[in-house]
This record gives sequence, structure tokens and C-alpha cells, in this order.
Amino acid sequence: MKQPYERPLIRKLNGGPLNKFGPRAGVQPVTAIDGVPLRELSQRFGSPLFVLSERQLRRSYQAAVRAFSTRYPQVQFAWSYKTNYLNAVCRVFHQEGSWAEVVSGFELEKALANGVPGQQILFNGPGKSRADLLRAAEVDAVIHLDHADELHLLLDLADGLPQRPRVAIRINLDAGIYPQWDRFGFNYESGQAWQALERIVAAGRLELVGLHCHIGTFVLQPAAYGAAATKLAGLAQRVRRELQVQVQYLDLGGGFPSTNTLKGAYLPGPDTVPPLDDYAEAISEALLGAGFRPDELPLLILEAGRALVDEAGYLLGSVLATKRLADGRRATILDFGVNLLFTSFWYDHLISPTREYSAQTENTVLYGPLCMNIDVVRESISLPLLSPGDQLLVHKVGAYNMSQWQQFITLRPNIVLIDERGEVHIVRHAETLEYLQQLEQVPAHLTVNS
Repeated sequence: MKQPYERPLIRKLNGGPLNKFGPRAGVQPVTAIDGVPLRELSQRFGSPLFVLSERQLRRSYQAAVRAFSTRYPQVQFAWSYKTNYLNAVCRVFHQEGSWAEVVSGFELEKALANGVPGQQILFNGPGKSRADLLRAAEVDAVIHLDHADELHLLLDLADGLPQRPRVAIRINLDAGIYPQWDRFGFNYESGQAWQALERIVAAGRLELVGLHCHIGTFVLQPAAYGAAATKLAGLAQRVRRELQVQVQYLDLGGGFPSTNTLKGAYLPGPDTVPPLDDYAEAISEALLGAGFRPDELPLLILEAGRALVDEAGYLLGSVLATKRLADGRRATILDFGVNLLFTSFWYDHLISPTREYSAQTENTVLYGPLCMNIDVVRESISLPLLSPGDQLLVHKVGAYNMSQWQQFITLRPNIVLIDERGEVHIVRHAETLEYLQQLEQVPAHLTVNS
């Protein structure tokens, strides 16, 4: 059989220290996920295709719980719905014991439909409507108040409710990282947070149960969580001392990173992202050293999202075409783009071929199929010389891609879940033109003549 032509090239060799595997690892193919061959998946469900590993979802959750519960006596996770609100994903985490953290009325209803009791739902977000607040109070969800207008609206609504709504306040604070997230919540340093707490307690129409803080996203400094925990703990003790209210829980939010590689990073994510144990150590040490009596330690709530689901998600796609750019670079056009892989704007995702190729590799630009210049999956990646029909696997795509994806130019594909027994289930069907147009209406004067 005639071998495909591979053009000669001159490659620059960079000197550097060796590791035990040699100077540089080659491109390693991945042929299966949880024992299921990728070729079988694409034949059955098409390309592109999102694949979720139930085994990895459970492993990630159990590892996170273990990291915190072995250091602090009272820990509760609340799954961040916005990270991935596929019902199958949410229910895996709820089976493992997670509560729900939601940021809209839509997500609140999803959590209720997934069987989460209202008492185990935390309602965050700056955009709660009057109807949202009433619904949350009706099901006894905890409302995390974001700003003074929301507080005053809920106080007005509480007059007509049969029981006091349970509330916490979201607090923004200086945890020693930049930029400081001060858009959400009441500021700690300026006294806004304390004024809100005084207002809640003095009104007597709301039940204050917790304090909440979310310092950022993809935070790489565990010490910042320790600083935030110290400030929340001190505020809780002041509430007990001056307002005679026992704060039941402290919610340190999420923002824990996955091991994806951020764009512009000098080293890959697995080498730079601290283990979750470091975050657990920083938070637990701060709370246990804050001066609480053993019988007064508040419940620690965590709203981890990305760190729990990213590693469990894959995107399997196919090569549509290859070409040379004007500057001589090799370019490959894939059947998925930034409309499906939104996080390619943030990460240099690990991307693997799905079969063995020759050792010849070349720096390649990976484009999606969209008629948009911004549709770049990777600006530069060393890959074998691919041909139309070859497939690539993108790793660690479980967070945000399936909640922030867009129906733009192409239809959204199937999503499958591989269960712990290796059986494959469709958890969201691919879109069709009929599905896409079912909400549209055409005025009578634009009706096509039959």
C-alpha cells in the first residue's frame, strides 16, 4: 500500500533537562473511554459527540469530599448547576449526596425536578425576580441575597408569607488576589455586609442562616480561601456576639480549578494547578483556628463545579479538511468549533489522535467549521499529519461547554454517558431542524405559496 506523502521539514531542537521519560513525550493516541472504543461511539452516535464518564464523575466527587471531610467535621457540597445542568450529571452528584446551587429560576426548577428538596437548594445570583423569590420561599430554599434592592424586595414580600424565608448574604472581600471580585454581594471591608446583616436581624421577617463568599474562578492560590474563611468566621462570631444569631453555615463558594491548561501558561495545567487537598487544608485550618467552640463549628458548604466535572467530559470530532496557510503553517478544519467548545477561548485543551500514526508531527492550527474568523480551537498544537475522516479527542470539557454552547451555524450534537458498567446512554439527543424551529412563527403574509 502506498504510504501518504509527508513533506520534509527542519525542526528546531531545544536543549533542556531530561526527565525519566526522555526529553519529550510523543503524541499518544487514545482509542477508548472507559473501555468503550471511540470508533464504536462515533459509528453509533455520530460526530461530533460529547462523551461523559459516570465513573469519573463519581471519582471526582468522592475525592473532593474526602479531601475536605478528613480535615473538617461538617462538610456539605452543593452542585453548581450552571457548570453543567444536564439532568444526568446533576443526578449523579445528587446520588452522591450533593445539594444544589442555582443562580436562576430556571435552574431552581431543574433542581426541584431532579428530586432535590427545597431545603437543600441554595439560590445565588444577582438577577432574581419577584417571582423567583416567591418560588424560592415557597419551597424553603435558602436565598443568598446579592444586593440591597433584593434585600428590600424580599423584606416587602415576606410580610405576606406564612413563614420567614431563610436567607444568607453574599459577601465580597479582599482575599489577597487580583482582580478582586466586587461585582457580586455586599462588601466586607466597607461595612456594607455588616449593615445588611443588621437590617436582616432588626426587621425580624427573615431567618438568617448563613454567610456566603465566592472569591473568583480558576483560583490558583489556596491561601486566598484561607483568608476568605478567616474573614467569614470572624463575621459569624460577631453576628453571634452582637446580634445574638447563630450562623448555621459558612459557604466558601467554588472557583476551584481543574487541571486544564490556561492560555498563555508557561507550564501545563497538571504541573501548575494545586491539588484540592491544598484548598481543603487552607480552609479547614482557618475555620478550626478561628476560635469556635467544638459544638459551635458551622457547617462548611462548598459549591465546586469545574473541579468535579471537567475531567469527566470529552469531545470526539472529525477532520473535515487540511490546508496550508499563507505563512506556510498547516491548518486542520474540524467538525466542531467554538460554538460547542466555548472553553477553547480559555484553555489549551489536551487533544489526542484516536489511532496510531507515524512519528512525524507538525505544528498545526485547529479551526472549527464556522464561517467566523474567531473559530479557532487551538492556535498551535503538535499533531500527526491528519487526513479528512481522521478523528481527534478533546479532553476535560465537562465544565461549561454543555451549558454555554450555542446553536450557531451548525446543530448541536448528541451527548452520551458511559455508566460504570460500560454501557452507553444518550443523555441529550442531537438537535434537528424541526426542533430548532418549533418555537418560531411566520406571519401569514410570509407564508410560502403551496
